[in-house]
Amino acid sequence: MHTYEATVTWKRDGQAFVDNRYSRGHAWTFDGGAQVQASSSPLSVPLPMSVAEAVDPEEALVAAASSCHMLFFLSYAAKGGCVVDSYVDHAVGVMEKNGEGKVAITRITLKPRITFAGERRPSAEELAHWHHGSHERCYIANSLKADIVIEAE
Repeated sequence: MHTYEATVTWKRDGQAFVDNRYSRGHAWTFDGGAQVQASSSPLSVPLPMSVAEAVDPEEALVAAASSCHMLFFLSYAAKGGCVVDSYVDHAVGVMEKNGEGKVAITRITLKPRITFAGERRPSAEELAHWHHGSHERCYIANSLKADIVIEAE
């Protein structure tokens, strides 16, 4: 068993609060010391109560799914003798009502663009196998009810 920790900090800073027009800006601090400015999405809570430049939980969920998949993929490629020069994924999450009528991230589509170096290039079958294995092993994908689709190029 492993545990993972994050500290989420929000302060009122003198805002009225009960009028519901307070800032949703807050900070995420992780065990290694990294701090990320976070907020509700401006799509959920209008500006100026949201902070457009900050990461919102929905974006973080999409990024976590993409990052987890990538890390397993890189491992498969290395074990397969292929050198990955770059891996860029423009992942997209869709929020809508799910089958239970609740608003949820119902689908995350990963669109990795992978550049290989050297002479050894993976076959289409190897790429499909590595993506399938990465999805099966990804802790984040295994934790979600949303469909995660990989549209590798």
